[in-house]
Amino acid sequence: MLKNNPMMKKLVETGEERVGKLAQQLLSNEKFVAAVQSLVSRSLAAKGTLDTALRTALSAMNLPSTADLEQLRSKVDDLEKLLSSVEGKVDTLVSSATATSTSKKK
Repeated sequence: MLKNNPMMKKLVETGEERVGKLAQQLLSNEKFVAAVQSLVSRSLAAKGTLDTALRTALSAMNLPSTADLEQLRSKVDDLEKLLSSVEGKVDTLVSSATATSTSKKK
């Protein structure tokens, strides 16, 4: 109902236009862009420091990190594949032995 209202459409269009102009002005301001870049780089540096501290704390408590868990998961996946392969070969040998045994009985 409000979407079809011409007054609401006009207000939305005007708001979008003003926000677009404001965004353009901010992005053309070198100081603003430099401040945003500085903020992003400091945030990434802080995240790196936090990650390092967290890994150190987990290691000190003898708890696995996410990387440790991923490495373990990879090894388990490899073992599952190997076990599946061995299981297939054992099934083939059992089938072969059963077929041989059945043919000898006849």
